[in-house]
Amino acid sequence: MTTHFFGDTAVLTGRSLRHITRSLDTIITTAIMPIAFMLLFVYVLGGAINSGSDSYVNYLLPGILLITIASGISYTAYRLFLDMKSGIFERFHSMPIARSSVLWAHVLTSLVANLISLVVVALVALVMGFRSGAGALAWLAVAGILILFTLALTWLAVIAGLTAKTVDGASAFSYPIILLPFVSSAFVPTDTMPGPVRAFAEHQPVTSIVNAIRDLFTQQPVGTDIWIALAWCLGILIVAYALAMATYRRKII
Repeated sequence: MTTHFFGDTAVLTGRSLRHITRSLDTIITTAIMPIAFMLLFVYVLGGAINSGSDSYVNYLLPGILLITIASGISYTAYRLFLDMKSGIFERFHSMPIARSSVLWAHVLTSLVANLISLVVVALVALVMGFRSGAGALAWLAVAGILILFTLALTWLAVIAGLTAKTVDGASAFSYPIILLPFVSSAFVPTDTMPGPVRAFAEHQPVTSIVNAIRDLFTQQPVGTDIWIALAWCLGILIVAYALAMATYRRKII
C-alpha cells in the first residue's frame, strides 16, 4: 500500500511539474513581486530606515523570502481549483490509485516551484549586495525552516483550492499572508512600532521565523526564536493538513 501511494504520487507529481515547465511565467511572476519589494525598500526607502544593520539587504532578505513563499502558494490553490472544476479529480478517482496522492502531487509541485523562486530571489539579493558568512549547517537550517514554512502554507492553499467558489477566491486567500511580513520584524525592528502594533508583530509567526533566519545568516545565537519558529510552522502544518484531508474526504464522498 505504501509503495502504491509513493508510486502514484510520483506519477502525478511528474504530471504537475510538466505543467509548471510549460508555464515558467508562473515561477517568474511569483518571484517578480518579492524582487520588486526588495528593490523598492533597498534603493528607495532603505536610506530612511534604521534597521540597526550595516547592510539593509541583509536585514531585509529573510522577510522577502517569506513573501516569495506566500506569493507562490496562491498558484497551488489556483491549480487545485482548476483540477477540481475540470473533473480531472473524478477521472483520477475512477482509477486504482491512492486518493491522497492527488493532493500530495500538488503539494510537492508547490514545494519544487517555490524552491526555484526562492533561489531566483536569493540570487538577485546577492547581486544587490547580500552577503553571509554562515556555514553549511546554518544554510541547511535556513533551508529546513523555509521548506517547513512552504509545506505549512501549501496545505493552507489546498484548503482554499478545495473550498473556493471562484478562481479569484482560490488565490485571494494568500493576500493577508503576503501582508503579514509588513507587520513584523521583516522590514523594521519591532521596537520602533507603536504599542498595539508592536504587541501583534512580536507574537505572530513571521517575526520569529524572520529573526531565526536572520540570526542564522549573521551567525548570531538564535536563542528561542528558532524553537518558536519551528513550533509555529509545525503547528500550522499539522492543523492545515488535518483540515485539508477532512475537506478532501468530504469532497470526494
